[in-house]
Order: sequence, then C-alpha cells, then structure tokens
Amino acid sequence: MITQIRGRLVEKSPTELVVDCNGIGYSINISLNTFSKLSGEESIKLFTHLIIKEDSHSLFGFLTKSERELFRLLISVSGVGASTARVMLSSLSPTEIVSAIANEKVSIVQSIKGIGSKTAQRIILELKDKILGIDNNNIDYELIPKEIQEAISALEVLGYSKKQTTKIVSKIKSDEPEISTELLIKRALNNL
Repeated sequence: MITQIRGRLVEKSPTELVVDCNGIGYSINISLNTFSKLSGEESIKLFTHLIIKEDSHSLFGFLTKSERELFRLLISVSGVGASTARVMLSSLSPTEIVSAIANEKVSIVQSIKGIGSKTAQRIILELKDKILGIDNNNIDYELIPKEIQEAISALEVLGYSKKQTTKIVSKIKSDEPEISTELLIKRALNNL
C-alpha cells in the first residue's frame, strides 16, 4: 500500500495532481478541500490511500492524516464509494462532516450532491460511534458537543474504556439533547 508521497508538484487541477517522485509521475485524485490548502510550493507531501480494482489503480491524496482517516471511514459505509467520499470532502470541510455525523444532522449530509436520504442516514448510523471513538489526534472534534467529550474523558479517568463509554454517552445525549455534563456522567455510570 502506498501510504505517503513526497515529491515535486508537476501538474495541479482542482481534482487531480501529478507528483514527480524520482522520475516517476504519480496521478493523485484530490478533494477541493486539499486543493484549496495547497500552497504554491514545488515540493509536496501527501498522505495517500490506494484503491485497487480489477480494471484500475486509483491513488487518493490528502494534506492531512485526519482527512485521509475520514475518507477511509466514509468509504467503509455500504453504498459510499471513493468518488462519493471525494465529493463529500469537496462539498464540506472534514470538520463540518464530523460535526454533521456526530450531531446526527441528516439534512447536512443529504445536501451533498449524490447523497440521498437513506445513504445519509446510513452514514450517520454507521459512523457516529466510530467518529466519536477515534483518537483525538486524527480528527478535529471542536464541533462535537462539549458535554460528550467531557463525559467520555471523565469516565476514562474513572477507569472505563473509551470504546465502552462512547456508545452509552452518545445514546444518552441523543435521547436528551439538553442534558448537562454532570447528569450525562451520572446516567452513563448507571448504565455501565
């Protein structure tokens, strides 16, 4: 698997880059999010994801590991392919996507071209716990409700695993959106 490429930027368009690595030019598919963050530098480093199909090898590139991680989560959902995931990352920032999934905003996910109501619901259902359970270094979580973050942290300090607490805390918060952090922690402790 090709996981990273460092080389000289030869060609640049909103959907594709060509990076020269020691005389070999790699065609790399990118999102508009990555394109907008590219500077005019000639030397470039991208985190990549390689998809091998019967008739093609496609390389997708991202400036940050968090965007690549989100791309991988999106393509893990049934019915969401690499093209759809790239359109999602081109339409919304990774932070907006994470926030929409964490806060169960079906209308935001559905507003992306090519995503219908059922697909949007499936994305939220399958990824909500995964997004909340990922290591904080991988994704920008500033838009995930503060109460959920604080409750999970407090329960970890008490010795419960993040995986164990994430589902319970998320469920309680979705049932009672206005719940305080203290009450959220107490209810979670009753369910653990």
